[in-house]
Amino acid sequence: MAGFRDREKQHFPLTSIQAVVDLFSDQLERGDEVDLALLSIVLGCIENTLTMNRSSHSNVDESKTITPIFPVVEADTIEALYAKFTALIKGAVDLTKFESEYATRELVKRVSDVVWGSLTRAYYKDKAHLQSLFSFLTGNKLDCFGVAFAVVAACQVLGFKDVKLSLSEDHAWVVFGKDSSETAEVTWHGKGNEDKRGQPITEAVRDKAWLYLNGQPVVCTRQMEAAAMVSSINPAISATIDSVEMGSLQQELLCLLYQKGHLSRYPMAIGNLADLEEISSIPGHPTSNQLFEEAIRVAQTHYNNQHVYPYTYFGGYMYRHKQYAKAIHAWAEAASVIKGYNYTREDEEVYKEFLEIANDFIPTIAKVCFKEESSSSGESSLLQNPAVYADLLRIYDGICEWEEGSSTPVLHTGWAQQFTFSLSKFDPRVRSLLDIHVENEEEEDEDGEEKDSSKPNGKDKQEKETDQAASQKALGVEKEKDTAATQRTRRGRKRSQAAETNTSDNGSEKTETSEAKNEEAQIKSAMEELVSKGGREEESDDVRNVSMAALAQACSSSILNKDYLLGGGEPFTSATSTSVTSTSVSAGSFHSKDAGDDVDEFLSTKSNGSPFIGLSLDSMLKAESPADMMLCGKRSDAVHPASSDSDLFSMREHVAIELRSEKMKGLRKILTSAKLNVNAIKLQLTAQSQVQQRKGKRGMEADLGSVRKRTRRE
Repeated sequence: MAGFRDREKQHFPLTSIQAVVDLFSDQLERGDEVDLALLSIVLGCIENTLTMNRSSHSNVDESKTITPIFPVVEADTIEALYAKFTALIKGAVDLTKFESEYATRELVKRVSDVVWGSLTRAYYKDKAHLQSLFSFLTGNKLDCFGVAFAVVAACQVLGFKDVKLSLSEDHAWVVFGKDSSETAEVTWHGKGNEDKRGQPITEAVRDKAWLYLNGQPVVCTRQMEAAAMVSSINPAISATIDSVEMGSLQQELLCLLYQKGHLSRYPMAIGNLADLEEISSIPGHPTSNQLFEEAIRVAQTHYNNQHVYPYTYFGGYMYRHKQYAKAIHAWAEAASVIKGYNYTREDEEVYKEFLEIANDFIPTIAKVCFKEESSSSGESSLLQNPAVYADLLRIYDGICEWEEGSSTPVLHTGWAQQFTFSLSKFDPRVRSLLDIHVENEEEEDEDGEEKDSSKPNGKDKQEKETDQAASQKALGVEKEKDTAATQRTRRGRKRSQAAETNTSDNGSEKTETSEAKNEEAQIKSAMEELVSKGGREEESDDVRNVSMAALAQACSSSILNKDYLLGGGEPFTSATSTSVTSTSVSAGSFHSKDAGDDVDEFLSTKSNGSPFIGLSLDSMLKAESPADMMLCGKRSDAVHPASSDSDLFSMREHVAIELRSEKMKGLRKILTSAKLNVNAIKLQLTAQSQVQQRKGKRGMEADLGSVRKRTRRE
């Protein structure tokens, strides 16, 4: 470690953003000799001046009261703080006990003890601007990222180059050794300050743990550690305003690191740069959209797609720009990543991300799109897109699978309520276009088939003989039924004729009732006779199938003759004769003109010239009257309206989705039904049967460190 030399002093005093950028550029050219302590002290000094020591008044427009400035950073100030840090570390660590070329666990533990022991015991969790060595040297305060960074910088001061910073999306630790194969905790995480320093991060610890990214963290080089330092900058002056100068400095430094290729394996830093470019883009630089997509590619290429934030950041960007379909798709991809982990209370930050997405962003999208759809009918609406509906289900499927096998439940009634609200806003026809598959569905079907085919041969033979005997018996019963039906039909026709004769002799008050009963009896008896004729001609199952097929074919090409239904004439008549003129009814068949008009309207197309509505044979046989047949046809029209909107919607392609979580598998049929059972969905999502207590894999699984994640913007 060369220390604060003339090469560094020539950049001082720092009076502008460009001067700081030049200092960083000079340091980055030194490779592994990048002075982390120097750069951290400089950035901390500037951040402290531009944020913590600036006055702002909540009752006044802060954008007008805060004057743009940039502090003057003198060399003497930085050199004094730098000397204080090196003296503290070298004075507390006896290097004669650590004479090996590479750092040992005892050395790392000793250095972390020095940093830890220098911190104030006052409670300051979640305070801003505590990540730099300037905060450590002037106020004895560091956040969890600051502690890990200070340990790495201290080991560099001691001359150990193999100690590197390792970062997940919400935690930091160090790697060391000849091949960076050793790991050690050096900080804390969460609400408590449990002492875990020096303990290794084993495979059992990081397995399915988002805090350690399933063994896929960002292991930094010296330049990437400088990038981590820049990414940890917090430009916030208050909850409502940021320092423009601090944000501009952070953006310029990240652009410098990006152009030099030091962010090529750092998805979080690329995402931070994309956020800054969204606020104020620099001409000639990649757009925010391009940077977010690059961060996703880096996570997929170098970290086995184990990082969640690249997708949530991109989804937030698309949400702010009202590209809602892309936003929901990005969040679905984030959920597909998180489902590979088991939820614990240490996952507080990513839990907040998904809570905000599911209970704020998505319901807001549903409200906005539903309002737009109500004002203007368009098939391009998001709520009529089955792919978006599938992505919404993927989000909750991933969250439910994240919950499975975890020691703590994720979903509660608030999640379920917002889920059902969002689902209800989608067009019900969308659900019919979704093909939902469940994991291992095909294997279960195959197992069932194997069980059926594994019966003994003797049993199969016995079953076949039993089936044949049952078939013969059923055939005999059916023939008896056909004979009885024929006799009933004839008796029915005689009774109807007698009733007709009696009706003419009765008083005028009973005429209308008798006529209506007579008409219905005639139609019903005609139907039964039609069935009996078909039954007499059928001598086997094959003959029956052929007759039914021929009758169905004739129905599709011709129009039924209403005279035949009443007991006379041919079964079918040509479509042209019935569609142009009205067919006369036999004398004595109908005495009611309205009933005849109903049949004409049902059997012909003269009223509107549209194609014959058509009915299946089963529908005709089940109808009790012509009016009932007309009602059946109208119901068919109501279910399948011949509108251009339905035609366009029916042209959409089906979307396939595979559900993996047990909770969403249980909702499979409900999610594709025309009507949603809201109560069933809520009960299923909030059930705790899928949450199982995991036995602790270690004694150190309570709270461990928090890399400061960027503040989420509304």
